[in-house]
Amino acid sequence: MKRTIVDDDPMKDTREADGLLVDPRRLLLDMAQQRSASELLWLIVRRLCETSSVAMARIWLIRPGQGCPSCPMRAECPSQTKCLHLVASAGTSVACPGVSFSRIDGSFRRFPLGIRKVGQIAATGEPVEAPDLASLPDWIVRPAWVQAEGIKGFGGQPLVSRGNVLGVLGIFSRVTIDATSLDWLRMIADHAASALANALAWEEIAALKRRLELDNAYLQEEVRGGGSFGDMVGKSAALDMVSRQIQLVAPTDAMVLLQGESGTGKELVAREIHRRSQRAERPLIKVNCAAIPRELFDSEFFGHRRGGFTGAVRDRMGRFELADGGTLFLDEIGEIPIDLQSKLLRVLQEGELTRIGEEKTRTVNVRIIAATHRDLRAESAAGRFRTDLYYRLSVFPIAIPPLRQRKEDIPLLVEYFLKQISRRLGRSIPRVTKTTLAELVAYDWPGNIRELQHVIERGIIVAEGGFLHVELASSQRNSGIPTPVENAVSEILTDAQLRALEADNISCALRKTGGKIYGPSGAAQLLGLKPTTLASRMKRLGISG
Repeated sequence: MKRTIVDDDPMKDTREADGLLVDPRRLLLDMAQQRSASELLWLIVRRLCETSSVAMARIWLIRPGQGCPSCPMRAECPSQTKCLHLVASAGTSVACPGVSFSRIDGSFRRFPLGIRKVGQIAATGEPVEAPDLASLPDWIVRPAWVQAEGIKGFGGQPLVSRGNVLGVLGIFSRVTIDATSLDWLRMIADHAASALANALAWEEIAALKRRLELDNAYLQEEVRGGGSFGDMVGKSAALDMVSRQIQLVAPTDAMVLLQGESGTGKELVAREIHRRSQRAERPLIKVNCAAIPRELFDSEFFGHRRGGFTGAVRDRMGRFELADGGTLFLDEIGEIPIDLQSKLLRVLQEGELTRIGEEKTRTVNVRIIAATHRDLRAESAAGRFRTDLYYRLSVFPIAIPPLRQRKEDIPLLVEYFLKQISRRLGRSIPRVTKTTLAELVAYDWPGNIRELQHVIERGIIVAEGGFLHVELASSQRNSGIPTPVENAVSEILTDAQLRALEADNISCALRKTGGKIYGPSGAAQLLGLKPTTLASRMKRLGISG
């Protein structure tokens, strides 16, 4: 029903609106100051319902349909690609005192475009108004509700910005809607559309800014860590095998599982795979699974909406969304508790996730590179790692050799670290004697390349007379004393014995460092481990810091 404008001055005193709307001028001003789309929409419906004359005010926005398998109007939807989603609702029942109409998950939460009055508004961009429903008995869909609530009029306005219909604003009134009130409703809808478009633009800018900040933080982390594993320096047959595997798998989107001891350079291999992939222009996002508390697992991986839980003060993208179009590196994936692994598996299988506090399903396109120092096949057989997740991850496994299996690379790595670290510390490059180099080559390096890097850095700091000075653990010198690897050949240890041995070794390191874990002289550096990895192992072994 088309309305007839009987008043040529819509900006007259709001009291002439027969009490239907309260101070619409103030509402227009308040709308213009909103930069949050959600807060804007709820502001509008709440203010429109400030008098009992307005039974209910609602706003629907056009959004992707997502199939909507549970939608009661699915059969009526012509395309199921997009529809109207109820995003804000306000009002109070008179038939059931104390009952609010603020729910947005009821039977009319969706409207296919072109279906029913609300859908027609969105499809045509034209208002649908029934100032007096008494004359239109066939127009009413729910006569019992209309009668119980005393509904006498309906006003539905399209939200149009720059020629595009964004959604629909509708009110159900307990009084006949006069022409002045309809004019105000039209004006509110026009301003709402403009304010909504501006708020969405602000939110997009803010989201892009946050993403740039996060990407920059990750980039800075990568820059700081660049070369920490030698940038794959070496010419050994073992390293050449890894390089050839990288060349084979990098151009594909296959999942990769990097297996190797701590400090062997798994993160470096992951960066190299990403750099050679078709996703190189998109971000490489690293997640240290061992460092994520189980209560923050969902938020870290999948993100959350503001208010989704206590302390969620703003919307936050999870690591999967940050890596969308790029690569997600799941370091120490074997440390994820088995009861949380199913959540990760679902995203890997379906490519879909839902933020905490949201109903919306988001699609992500992410390549997964996982890394672990554990034997996941054995962990799976023991029931400590999901078998289906293991097979999902291990499409293309790459074994990273420990440094003791590529000793011919040690002189090259020493030269590389000498130049890199000396430049960073602002020191002159010390010389290396043949005796020192032979000692470095003979050492078994239980902490692998990371330990070598730390030894060289300390050696540069304490260098005397222009010569590198190194200190190696005497128990690990290859001077005829059996190494742990050699002992393992002659004496097979049980899992319990290995754990006890590991616990003793960590406890010894903690005693030597006075309980210090982090920093240049901490136990993590002494053991050749990342501090987060050491903390995880201490927790697993029941060792207090």
